[in-house]
Amino acid sequence: MEYRTLGDTDLQLSAITYGAFAIGGNMWGGNETKDSIAAVHASLDNGVTTIDTAPFYGFGLSEELIGAAIKSKDRGKIQLLTKFGLVWDGSNQGKGEYFFDASENGRAIPVYKLTSKANIIKELEESLKRLGTDYIDLLQLHWPDATTPVDETMEALNTLISQGKIRAAGVSNYDLPLMKTAAKTTRLASNQVSYSMLNRGIEKDMVPYAIENNIGIIAYSPLERGLLTGKYFRDAALKADDHRNGYFGQFSADKVKAFLDSITPLAESKNASLSQLVLRWTTLQPGITIVLAGARNAAQATQNAQTMNLQLKADEVGFISRELEKVYAE
Repeated sequence: MEYRTLGDTDLQLSAITYGAFAIGGNMWGGNETKDSIAAVHASLDNGVTTIDTAPFYGFGLSEELIGAAIKSKDRGKIQLLTKFGLVWDGSNQGKGEYFFDASENGRAIPVYKLTSKANIIKELEESLKRLGTDYIDLLQLHWPDATTPVDETMEALNTLISQGKIRAAGVSNYDLPLMKTAAKTTRLASNQVSYSMLNRGIEKDMVPYAIENNIGIIAYSPLERGLLTGKYFRDAALKADDHRNGYFGQFSADKVKAFLDSITPLAESKNASLSQLVLRWTTLQPGITIVLAGARNAAQATQNAQTMNLQLKADEVGFISRELEKVYAE
């Protein structure tokens, strides 16, 4: 495993980080508790020291599962990354910005974005309890909230750092103007953004800004929620309540399949899976600090963690990138 410094903090994070969205179950067709905990343990056993989660994942379940999984582990050797700012239980009392309706057991649950100082403090205490810890290594705003001034949110994060409840502050899904606004109030350690072979928009402005200002970039959905593993072009099927039934529709299936077919021989020559090759390419892109990889069981988690054993030469990275350009060609 390779460990990388996040921005100008003293946090050393594993280049492959365990992404805990799917084990929450909601929007992913459910979960199995035993398998989820085994996935976290397998990650830790294979050098992954960093776990990224959020209260929204499973409406608290993801954090609870992680708390159970690390209860007997050395907390000082694990970096916990979580978030705040999505409210679903009605406690916002009409405040915040409506986001979307989530689903749980066939029931629609309205979700609001709320990043007020009071809500940050409330959510943090709830996360600490679920995770079974007294501090968070990196606390991240989950989604921008147009109803709360940016400086109010950032000042609250400054306070939590000074209190020792969080070691560093970050954001997620922030665009460049919001990053610059936030920088007037606090020193952000990172921005967690969607980034993959099929989604490279941040390379235009966010990556140069992050590099220039020593801000970490945490890449989520690097496998495009499983599409880039190739298994959905073979025999894998999605459950009816899995959000990916609609999500995959934004991509050209024929182009993606042709691309994966073109790089499969390289993966096979390295005794690696397609997902490992895709993840490794992603970790080697300029400005990308760590890459989130989700896993529902120990086997998937082990495979993700072992990605960093894969060595790619410059010409091999170039070959992948050239083949990838064909996906974007008209």
